[in-house]
Amino acid sequence: MRRDVSSELIEKLDIEKVSELLDIPEHRITGAIQRKTLQYVRGRHDFFRFDKPISGIEAGTCIFLEPFDVVRGFPKIPRALMLHPSVAAHFSTCEKVAVEEKMNGYNVRVALINDELAGITRGGFVCPYTTEKAIELVGREFFSEHPDLVLCGEMVGPDSPYVPKSIYDIESLEFFVFDIRDKLTGKPMPVMKRREISDEYGLRSVRFFGEYEVEKADIEIANIIRGFGTSLNEGVVIKDPEMVLPPVKYTSSMSNCADLRYAFEFYNDYGRDFFFPRVCREAFQSVEWNENEEGQKERCRRFGESILLPMIKTIRKKKEDGRITETVQIRVRNLKTMQEFEDHLRLLGVDAIFDEPENTGDGYIVKIHKKYHSTSDKTESILRGELWS
Repeated sequence: MRRDVSSELIEKLDIEKVSELLDIPEHRITGAIQRKTLQYVRGRHDFFRFDKPISGIEAGTCIFLEPFDVVRGFPKIPRALMLHPSVAAHFSTCEKVAVEEKMNGYNVRVALINDELAGITRGGFVCPYTTEKAIELVGREFFSEHPDLVLCGEMVGPDSPYVPKSIYDIESLEFFVFDIRDKLTGKPMPVMKRREISDEYGLRSVRFFGEYEVEKADIEIANIIRGFGTSLNEGVVIKDPEMVLPPVKYTSSMSNCADLRYAFEFYNDYGRDFFFPRVCREAFQSVEWNENEEGQKERCRRFGESILLPMIKTIRKKKEDGRITETVQIRVRNLKTMQEFEDHLRLLGVDAIFDEPENTGDGYIVKIHKKYHSTSDKTESILRGELWS
């Protein structure tokens, strides 16, 4: 009789060692495997990933098997809705806060695993495309002297398969460092020390706006956000310069609306989760900025258009040709990476069609069409006359 799958997985992992290194009771680790909170991933690297946080260990934490190694997940950053009271309360023990740009891309940790670079996404997956880009954009020099550190940053640009953005002056894809952390403990490096080390190794950093006294920081930050104007720059991250206290993020109205435009194009897949938090952000920002009636109406118009116009576009598209897809593209050096990325999307449960690669001379551009079945099926059924229940 075949043994239970979870028992086989438990045998793959040195439970005692993991318990000691991460300070988690052994029964919590075995229980996490049985509940599939700690999941086994097979690929170029065989490893376990935490799908959810447990016992103070972040979701996305990876435990690699051969050789044994741990890369802590990137902690979730809380959000300020009211700048003045939030900054004053959260950073009450600091004299100043450091403010950096929150860029509009996808979160990546670059680490050295078994003498190879690995590009790890927020969820704790080693993405083959991100890994190829990390090798190209980051290189090995930093890790030759700091093998126990992790570069945390944002992959940004139009050749992103997750969050394609053309709002920055980036031709393909770039990596911007916003944190350097210890592999095992996740302890972050102070802001200015991290920026100095990044510069030393030729690594690009997110934009630094400055350090501001805590009691005046909300005014400076509001001016930064207003200074974005109608651009789609996402927002800022407010940090204790020594990184003892966890950072706080604050986003712009334009970015909130851009998120909604994306989500409501695929409304039955994403819309509900995106909607309510962004309603709250807009309402609190309007009150804190003391907007007059005209400003409130403009905010409402912008917010409403971000929801309705993409839904209307989707319904018409379904009515005309029946296909609800999102088209993204990747730019790869070799076709093996494309094939590995196709397998990676299947692992994530993404149904996608890959076009024939376009040879650019120094690599390939590949267009990918992601299918959104829930939105497609729901729209089709309503167009056929099904009632909304």
